Amino acid sequence: MLKRGFDVVFSVCALLLLSPLLLAVALLIKLDSPGPVFFRQIRVGLDGREFRIYKFRTMKVDSGSQGPQITVGGDSRITRSGAILRRYKVDEIPQFLNVLVGDMSVVGPRPEVPRYVAMYPVETRRVVLSVRPGITDLASIEYRDESELLAASNDPESTYVKQIMPGKLRHYERYVRERSFLGDLAIVARSFRAVFTGRVNHR
Repeated sequence: MLKRGFDVVFSVCALLLLSPLLLAVALLIKLDSPGPVFFRQIRVGLDGREFRIYKFRTMKVDSGSQGPQITVGGDSRITRSGAILRRYKVDEIPQFLNVLVGDMSVVGPRPEVPRYVAMYPVETRRVVLSVRPGITDLASIEYRDESELLAASNDPESTYVKQIMPGKLRHYERYVRERSFLGDLAIVARSFRAVFTGRVNHR
Protein backbone atom coordinates (compact mmCIF):
# COMPACT_ATOMS: atom_id res chain seq x y z
CA MET A 1 0.00 0.00 0.00
CA LEU A 2 2.85 2.39 0.87
CA LYS A 3 4.62 1.65 -2.42
CA ARG A 4 1.47 2.19 -4.48
CA GLY A 5 0.72 5.44 -2.66
CA PHE A 6 4.25 6.64 -3.32
CA ASP A 7 3.94 5.67 -7.00
CA VAL A 8 0.74 7.69 -7.47
CA VAL A 9 1.90 10.79 -5.58
CA PHE A 10 5.35 10.79 -7.20
CA SER A 11 3.90 10.32 -10.69
CA VAL A 12 1.29 13.07 -10.33
CA CYS A 13 3.89 15.50 -8.99
CA ALA A 14 6.38 14.59 -11.72
CA LEU A 15 3.84 15.07 -14.52
CA LEU A 16 2.63 18.39 -13.11
CA LEU A 17 6.09 19.79 -12.45
CA LEU A 18 7.44 18.62 -15.79
CA SER A 19 4.40 19.64 -17.87
CA PRO A 20 6.20 22.62 -19.51
CA LEU A 21 9.07 20.31 -20.46
CA LEU A 22 6.66 17.70 -21.81
CA LEU A 23 4.99 20.27 -24.06
CA ALA A 24 8.37 21.50 -25.31
CA VAL A 25 9.53 17.95 -26.04
CA ALA A 26 6.30 17.15 -27.89
CA LEU A 27 6.80 20.22 -30.10
CA LEU A 28 10.44 19.31 -30.71
CA ILE A 29 9.52 15.80 -31.82
CA LYS A 30 6.85 17.07 -34.22
CA LEU A 31 9.24 19.60 -35.75
CA ASP A 32 12.09 17.11 -36.03
CA SER A 33 10.40 14.26 -37.87
CA PRO A 34 6.96 13.26 -39.16
CA GLY A 35 4.91 10.93 -36.97
CA PRO A 36 3.28 10.71 -33.56
CA VAL A 37 4.75 12.22 -30.41
CA PHE A 38 4.44 9.01 -28.42
CA PHE A 39 5.81 5.54 -29.05
CA ARG A 40 3.85 2.59 -27.68
CA GLN A 41 5.13 -0.95 -27.43
CA ILE A 42 3.91 -4.20 -25.90
CA ARG A 43 5.81 -5.14 -22.74
CA VAL A 44 5.32 -7.88 -20.16
CA GLY A 45 4.29 -6.82 -16.66
CA LEU A 46 3.04 -8.18 -13.36
CA ASP A 47 2.14 -11.90 -13.48
CA GLY A 48 3.00 -12.00 -17.18
CA ARG A 49 0.24 -9.61 -18.25
CA GLU A 50 1.03 -7.63 -21.37
CA PHE A 51 0.51 -3.86 -21.53
CA ARG A 52 1.44 -0.94 -23.76
CA ILE A 53 4.34 1.12 -22.47
CA TYR A 54 4.48 4.84 -23.31
CA LYS A 55 7.61 6.70 -24.37
CA PHE A 56 8.37 9.83 -26.32
CA ARG A 57 9.15 8.73 -29.88
CA THR A 58 12.90 8.82 -30.49
CA MET A 59 13.01 6.85 -33.75
CA LYS A 60 11.69 7.27 -37.24
CA VAL A 61 8.18 5.97 -37.88
CA ASP A 62 8.01 2.19 -38.57
CA SER A 63 11.56 1.74 -37.27
CA GLY A 64 10.41 -1.40 -35.47
CA SER A 65 10.17 -3.20 -38.80
CA GLN A 66 13.59 -1.96 -39.90
CA GLY A 67 15.80 -3.59 -37.30
CA PRO A 68 16.12 -5.46 -33.97
CA GLN A 69 14.19 -4.61 -30.80
CA ILE A 70 17.34 -3.33 -29.15
CA THR A 71 19.06 -0.01 -29.87
CA VAL A 72 22.73 0.00 -30.75
CA GLY A 73 25.00 3.04 -30.41
CA GLY A 74 24.43 5.52 -33.23
CA ASP A 75 21.43 3.60 -34.56
CA SER A 76 20.40 5.19 -37.86
CA ARG A 77 16.75 4.85 -36.85
CA ILE A 78 17.17 7.39 -34.04
CA THR A 79 16.10 10.96 -34.84
CA ARG A 80 18.18 14.03 -33.97
CA SER A 81 15.88 14.97 -31.12
CA GLY A 82 15.68 11.32 -30.09
CA ALA A 83 19.41 11.15 -29.42
CA ILE A 84 19.11 14.00 -26.91
CA LEU A 85 15.99 12.58 -25.27
CA ARG A 86 17.64 9.19 -24.85
CA ARG A 87 20.83 10.64 -23.40
CA TYR A 88 18.98 12.30 -20.54
CA LYS A 89 16.24 9.64 -20.28
CA VAL A 90 13.57 12.23 -21.09
CA ASP A 91 11.89 9.71 -23.40
CA GLU A 92 10.97 7.66 -20.32
CA ILE A 93 8.91 10.41 -18.63
CA PRO A 94 5.55 9.38 -20.23
CA GLN A 95 5.84 6.10 -18.33
CA PHE A 96 4.52 7.94 -15.29
CA LEU A 97 1.17 7.49 -17.09
CA ASN A 98 1.76 3.73 -16.97
CA VAL A 99 2.44 4.08 -13.24
CA LEU A 100 -0.80 5.98 -12.65
CA VAL A 101 -2.94 3.31 -14.32
CA GLY A 102 -1.17 0.56 -12.36
CA ASP A 103 0.82 -1.15 -15.12
CA MET A 104 4.14 -0.04 -13.67
CA SER A 105 5.83 1.26 -10.54
CA VAL A 106 8.38 4.05 -10.18
CA VAL A 107 10.99 1.49 -9.10
CA GLY A 108 11.09 -2.12 -10.25
CA PRO A 109 12.57 -4.44 -12.87
CA ARG A 110 12.43 -2.87 -16.31
CA PRO A 111 9.64 -4.41 -18.45
CA GLU A 112 10.82 -6.37 -21.48
CA VAL A 113 9.20 -7.22 -24.80
CA PRO A 114 7.62 -10.71 -24.95
CA ARG A 115 10.40 -12.01 -27.22
CA TYR A 116 13.07 -11.60 -24.56
CA VAL A 117 10.88 -12.53 -21.59
CA ALA A 118 10.34 -15.89 -23.29
CA MET A 119 14.11 -16.45 -22.98
CA TYR A 120 14.17 -15.97 -19.19
CA PRO A 121 14.85 -19.14 -17.15
CA VAL A 122 11.51 -20.39 -15.78
CA GLU A 123 12.20 -19.65 -12.11
CA THR A 124 13.75 -16.28 -12.90
CA ARG A 125 10.69 -15.34 -14.94
CA ARG A 126 8.42 -16.27 -12.03
CA VAL A 127 10.39 -14.11 -9.61
CA VAL A 128 10.85 -11.09 -11.89
CA LEU A 129 7.20 -11.00 -12.95
CA SER A 130 5.97 -11.28 -9.35
CA VAL A 131 6.25 -7.48 -8.95
CA ARG A 132 5.21 -4.51 -11.08
CA PRO A 133 7.91 -3.45 -13.54
CA GLY A 134 9.46 -0.05 -12.97
CA ILE A 135 10.67 3.09 -14.68
CA THR A 136 14.06 2.71 -13.01
CA ASP A 137 16.01 0.10 -11.10
CA LEU A 138 19.58 -0.94 -10.34
CA ALA A 139 20.03 -2.55 -13.74
CA SER A 140 18.97 0.68 -15.49
CA ILE A 141 21.69 2.50 -13.58
CA GLU A 142 24.41 -0.07 -14.11
CA TYR A 143 23.63 -0.51 -17.81
CA ARG A 144 22.77 3.10 -18.67
CA ASP A 145 25.36 2.97 -21.51
CA GLU A 146 24.00 -0.29 -22.86
CA SER A 147 23.59 0.90 -26.46
CA GLU A 148 27.26 1.92 -26.61
CA LEU A 149 28.30 -1.48 -25.26
CA LEU A 150 26.23 -3.20 -27.93
CA ALA A 151 27.70 -0.97 -30.64
CA ALA A 152 31.10 -2.54 -30.00
CA SER A 153 29.73 -6.04 -30.70
CA ASN A 154 29.72 -7.84 -34.04
CA ASP A 155 26.42 -9.45 -33.04
CA PRO A 156 24.58 -6.98 -30.77
CA GLU A 157 21.50 -9.11 -30.19
CA SER A 158 23.57 -12.14 -29.22
CA THR A 159 25.63 -9.97 -26.87
CA TYR A 160 22.44 -8.63 -25.30
CA VAL A 161 20.90 -12.07 -24.77
CA LYS A 162 24.04 -13.87 -23.60
CA GLN A 163 25.85 -11.16 -21.62
CA ILE A 164 23.74 -8.13 -20.77
CA MET A 165 20.37 -9.76 -20.12
CA PRO A 166 21.75 -12.27 -17.56
CA GLY A 167 23.35 -9.37 -15.67
CA LYS A 168 20.08 -7.45 -15.68
CA LEU A 169 18.17 -10.49 -14.46
CA ARG A 170 20.52 -10.84 -11.49
CA HIS A 171 19.73 -7.25 -10.55
CA TYR A 172 16.00 -7.87 -11.00
CA GLU A 173 16.03 -10.94 -8.75
CA ARG A 174 18.07 -9.09 -6.14
CA TYR A 175 15.55 -6.26 -6.17
CA VAL A 176 12.61 -8.61 -5.66
CA ARG A 177 14.37 -10.33 -2.73
CA GLU A 178 15.58 -7.16 -1.00
CA ARG A 179 13.00 -4.54 -1.99
CA SER A 180 11.93 -1.96 0.57
CA PHE A 181 10.52 1.56 0.58
CA LEU A 182 13.82 3.08 1.70
CA GLY A 183 15.59 1.00 -0.93
CA ASP A 184 13.29 2.42 -3.60
CA LEU A 185 14.07 5.97 -2.47
CA ALA A 186 17.79 5.20 -2.70
CA ILE A 187 17.39 3.88 -6.24
CA VAL A 188 15.45 7.00 -7.28
CA ALA A 189 18.24 9.18 -5.87
CA ARG A 190 20.94 7.16 -7.64
CA SER A 191 18.96 7.35 -10.89
CA PHE A 192 18.84 11.15 -10.77
CA ARG A 193 22.55 11.27 -10.00
CA ALA A 194 23.38 8.94 -12.90
CA VAL A 195 21.32 10.97 -15.39
CA PHE A 196 22.51 14.43 -14.40
CA THR A 197 26.15 13.70 -13.55
CA GLY A 198 26.93 10.68 -15.71
CA ARG A 199 28.32 8.90 -12.65
CA VAL A 200 26.92 5.47 -11.92
CA ASN A 201 28.50 5.00 -8.46
CA HIS A 202 28.96 1.23 -8.69
CA ARG A 203 28.67 -0.80 -5.52
